[in-house]
Amino acid sequence: MLATYEWEVLRLSLFVATGACAIFLPLACLWVAIYDRYRFFGRGALDVLFHLPLVVPPVVVGYLLLYLLGKQGIIGSQLYACCGISFAFTWKAAVLASGIMALPLMIRALRTSLESMDYGLEAAARTLGASRMRAFFSITFAQIMPGFSSALLLGFVRAFGEFGATITFAGSIPSVTRTLPLAIYNYTLIPGAESDAARLSIIACLVASAAVLASGLLHRSKHRAERRVRI
Repeated sequence: MLATYEWEVLRLSLFVATGACAIFLPLACLWVAIYDRYRFFGRGALDVLFHLPLVVPPVVVGYLLLYLLGKQGIIGSQLYACCGISFAFTWKAAVLASGIMALPLMIRALRTSLESMDYGLEAAARTLGASRMRAFFSITFAQIMPGFSSALLLGFVRAFGEFGATITFAGSIPSVTRTLPLAIYNYTLIPGAESDAARLSIIACLVASAAVLASGLLHRSKHRAERRVRI
C-alpha cells in the first residue's frame, strides 16, 4: 500500500498532467490548423520554436522559463510588480513546464492525423446530399478523432513523467510541486528509501504500460474509422 504522502504525490502528478493537457492541447490544435492553412513570414521559425522542447535538454527549457517568468525574470518581474502574479516554484510552474515539454508531441500527433485526412470525402458527401454538420461528424471528425486522442494521450503521459524542466522552474516542494518523478528522485537520495522509490517507479511503469495499450487501441480504431469512411 502507498503511504498518504505517496498518494498525494500521485494526485498532484495527475492534476499537473491534466492541467497541462487542458491548456496546451487547444494551443496545439490551433497551431496545427494555422500551420496547415496559412503561409506567412516566420511560420517555419515558429514551428521550430514549438518543437525545441523535443530536442533540447529539459533543464534548458526550465532555465529559460525561470529566466523569463521568474520573479526576477524579464516578463515575470513585470507580472509580479503590476498584478502580483508569480509562476516560479508554484504548481502553476509545474503545469506550465510539463505542458511546454508535451506540446511538440501533441503537435506531431495532430499533424500526422491531419496530413492523412482526405478532404475530398467531405466534399463528396455534401454533393450526395449530406448536411454540412452530418458530413463533418461522419467523415471529417471520424478521421481527426484518433489523432486528437493520440495527442491527448501522448501529451498526458509526457506531462505526467516530466522531470528536468519541472525541477528547474517549479522546484521540488512537498505538496506543491513534487510530482511523481521528483518524488522518485528524492527517494533515491535518501539512504534506505529504495523500496519507496521502487513502489513509485512501479506506478510510473503501470501508467506508461496503460498508455502503450491505449495507443494500440487508438491505432486500431483509426484504421476501423478509415475503413468505414471508405465504405
